[in-house]
Amino acid sequence: MTDDEPSTWDWREVADADLAAVVLSVAAPRGRVPVVGIDGRSASGKTTLAGRLAELLVPAAVVHTDDIAWWHSHFDWPDVLLDDVLVPLLSGADVRAYRPPGWVARGRDGHLDYPADVSVILVEGVGVAQARLRPHLDIAIWVASDREVATARGLARDTARLGSREAAMSDWDDWMAAEEPFLAHDRPWTRVDLVVAGTGLHDDRDPHVLRVAGPA
Repeated sequence: MTDDEPSTWDWREVADADLAAVVLSVAAPRGRVPVVGIDGRSASGKTTLAGRLAELLVPAAVVHTDDIAWWHSHFDWPDVLLDDVLVPLLSGADVRAYRPPGWVARGRDGHLDYPADVSVILVEGVGVAQARLRPHLDIAIWVASDREVATARGLARDTARLGSREAAMSDWDDWMAAEEPFLAHDRPWTRVDLVVAGTGLHDDRDPHVLRVAGPA
């Protein structure tokens, strides 16, 4: 992969079931539950891809880094993810009633549960393939996105979540102020194994066919 995020990729069409098989073939020989990282810019389609792979790789544990990072840090959360979630899961221990640091500090209700008896652990979020975390992933995927499409998608999502376009734009701008310099410095796409076209995850194409770049 190049240092600068490419604007185009050498795409090939792959059935989502075949992509799931590739993920397992690359990650499984470790003799333990494989850890798959799904990275990409905001609103690129990471959560959608994680959900699709989880349906194909049942049973799967899906970890959203937005949950881990909430009111803790934009990107300085790898140690929390490793110590509180991945290390216990890989040792065979369920993670039950987990409340990340920001949840405790801000009094957020609820908790997170992650079962250990799974076929794969899918970790999705901006910065999952960052340099500090990449050695702990068995395979990393970058979800490529068109900036304008991702922005429109993100603002629509956040407007529904926050209740107003104005609040969504403010939240988006605040997040971009952290995301853009982080990605420019860390360049996580340079250390991934596969790239998936995020735009194709949301359009009218065959929902079971993905555009993929990387080793066949």
